[in-house]
Amino acid sequence: MSPQAKRQENKILILATETCAYPGADSVGQAHSTYPANTYILRVRAPVLFPESFYFDCFRKGISGIIVMSCGEECPYDGAYKALAKRLDAVYKKMKAMEIDLKRLRLTAICTVCNRAFLKEVNQMDQLVRELGPPQLEA
Repeated sequence: MSPQAKRQENKILILATETCAYPGADSVGQAHSTYPANTYILRVRAPVLFPESFYFDCFRKGISGIIVMSCGEECPYDGAYKALAKRLDAVYKKMKAMEIDLKRLRLTAICTVCNRAFLKEVNQMDQLVRELGPPQLEA
């Protein structure tokens, strides 16, 4: 299998908040910066809306790594960031029990103009999923 085909096999999903991280991703494109083609960005109002099962469904359906890019403590929805962090803690516990590498799921705060931080997160996850390969979960 060619390196390009292998890279496409290791898909990265980004949940990008519409008020912070998604404009940050957009600014990366406006700056004509590039990031790996195996990256899929999903614009979301607030990542806390996704249940724990969502992350495991993603892994089962071929997503190798997930980056949750949020506004951090500056989230416009009161209490959403703390609730998200609590939910992801529960997801991490289940991942550990299922022997899924915890580095496959990352929570980070990305602002509207954080081009370098966005690119760093995506490139680090790309390197990780190339090393680990796709998660081995039952469908």
